[in-house]
Amino acid sequence: MSENKKLIKIKNINERKGNKMITLTKEDKDKIRVFAGTSSEKLAEKIVKYLDMDLSAAEIVKFADGETFAKAKKSVRGCKVFIVQSTSKPVNESLMELLVFIDAIKRSSAKEIIAVIPYYGYARQDRKASPREPITSKLVANLLTVAGATRVVTMDLHARQIQGFFDIPVDHMEALPILAKHFIKYGFHPDDTVVVSPDVGGVKRARGLANWLHTPLAIIDKRRAKANVSEVMNIIGDIKGKKAILIDDMIDTAGTICHAADALAEAGAVDVYASCTHPVLSGPAMENIQKSAIKKLVVLDTIYLPQERLIDKIEQISIADLLSEAIIRIHEKRPLSPLFEIGKN
Repeated sequence: MSENKKLIKIKNINERKGNKMITLTKEDKDKIRVFAGTSSEKLAEKIVKYLDMDLSAAEIVKFADGETFAKAKKSVRGCKVFIVQSTSKPVNESLMELLVFIDAIKRSSAKEIIAVIPYYGYARQDRKASPREPITSKLVANLLTVAGATRVVTMDLHARQIQGFFDIPVDHMEALPILAKHFIKYGFHPDDTVVVSPDVGGVKRARGLANWLHTPLAIIDKRRAKANVSEVMNIIGDIKGKKAILIDDMIDTAGTICHAADALAEAGAVDVYASCTHPVLSGPAMENIQKSAIKKLVVLDTIYLPQERLIDKIEQISIADLLSEAIIRIHEKRPLSPLFEIGKN
């Protein structure tokens, strides 16, 4: 093998439609397979476009009785197989499909099986909050391992300690660099911007974004003075006359983030923006967002949003380039941590 081939095989070539394209050698392409589950087809298509590869063909069938069948249409013997599937709504169907697919790949003699799970469902059930409760996120980790996954790639787990539920390597990706670059691109400057945590529990995440943007940090402290009295939101930090950016890991019904946005607007914020990694957006979420003081909600495509849910207030940006770089680094046995270090992106 020539000296050049011993070096990194990934080359950044000319930009196409603003996207950095990555090429693999034919030798690499023969060793890698990227499959899409039904919940993440669009994201997987973007990932292979960055990798300049074809999406590996699969057959996934939902039978009339509710059972799931999955198989690869091309040999995976001796390959590193990446299966892209968020366990998002319908959560149980998405999870079962992923498990069946992993089992099929394991029985097809793949060398490694990497479950790429941008949104890890059941992450909020990470502990026993009261007697006789399950720890479902641990159960899901066990199921993935028993099915045959040799590694998991996921993003912004609701609780980082979930990584410890696995007995296989977990690569925990972070959304902060993507969100920070987005806000910088659209002219958010340290002098007139403040990052806000919607609650005390999210301070670490908000501080991370503030560090990326070099902005001050504010916190909303929610307190209920007494029973049957509405919650009071105390804002810790200076937000008056500034553009406020709220950040959370996920937005479900959007109640918390919308109430926080309204409180910031009433306290004198010029504009209120919100951001999250996982747009679960269930129940009254769309209505809450539409009626709130949020000017723009920036979300990632860890969960697929159909066009009708992308209302004017919602902007979705892709994690495909980040995941494609992660796939390359895993294949080449290079660390992923430099992707999330300030000043290296």
